[in-house]
Amino acid sequence: MSKPIPDGIFKPKPTSTEAKNDTTTRIARSIIEDEAAKRDAKTQRLRHARLAREAQTELTTPAKRLAARRRNASGTA
Repeated sequence: MSKPIPDGIFKPKPTSTEAKNDTTTRIARSIIEDEAAKRDAKTQRLRHARLAREAQTELTTPAKRLAARRRNASGTA
């Protein structure tokens, strides 16, 4: 029985240009992911602040009464 071929023996090695492109792509993706994470964190922080502010204003302001509808002279609403 023949021996199995080890992984990576026939895998071509990237050229220097491909290696540079791969490095650039990897770094660019990590920067984009970091920016997205920061943006999401900021959105969450602002959302929590807005909800806290809205809850505070609801507690401090009394509920407004709905004005009664006035009827026209003809008797319709």
